Amino acid sequence: VALTWWNTYVQTVGHEAAYDMSWKTLVKMMTDQYCPRNEIRKLEMELCGLKVKGLPDMIHERVVASKPMTMQEAIEIATELMDKKIRTFAERETA
Repeated sequence: VALTWWNTYVQTVGHEAAYDMSWKTLVKMMTDQYCPRNEIRKLEMELCGLKVKGLPDMIHERVVASKPMTMQEAIEIATELMDKKIRTFAERETA
């Protein structure tokens, strides 16, 4: 499928113009063509859900309740909560 798209693109813009394109431009064009933003969002949410499932129950519940919009946001929330939990545990051990 991608090869057909590429061949059509080469026919449209010409061989020289197509092969002079930067890698970054090609990646953007391929992403726009084959990875619609809504599909990427679905995959990000699925991956985030799987990542969050591996957290301790208390942390998992709080991350889910915060309704993070991105995986990065979920990771930041989970990291903050885990750090707080570790600090609290360490304080209790030294007290």
